[in-house]
Amino acid sequence: MSAHPYDHGHTVAGWTGFAIAGVGTAVLGLGVCTVSGPLLVGGPVIALAGLLVTWVLHLAGWGKPSGPRPREQWGWRVRDLTVRQGHTGCLGCRLAGRGRARRGAAPAAGRVPVPVRGSGAEGAEPARAGQPRS
Repeated sequence: MSAHPYDHGHTVAGWTGFAIAGVGTAVLGLGVCTVSGPLLVGGPVIALAGLLVTWVLHLAGWGKPSGPRPREQWGWRVRDLTVRQGHTGCLGCRLAGRGRARRGAAPAAGRVPVPVRGSGAEGAEPARAGQPRS
């Protein structure tokens, strides 16, 4: 149980990515101090691997969406079961193709479909304001 009345958002994905990126930064710093080419290249490669590992863990449910969550989901070892649909506004989910409207799916709540000009055939253009419909 946390002593604070709010969720810090600590997750397995976040801590793992931070640890790997920290090692990459240390390797890069060692490369600067020793003027070593392999270490100067290896440090950023390790840090990039940390980014990729964090992304994969997030997509596997070990990250959390932004915003407030119920108290029972505050633990850092709690998996996020909503990640399959994609998190709203999450770049990582969008890059993985999650959270996008599926073809033929109903529009999201609060969204109005754009009127289409033409007979409804594929390739019809959206109607523009001020132009008569054909």
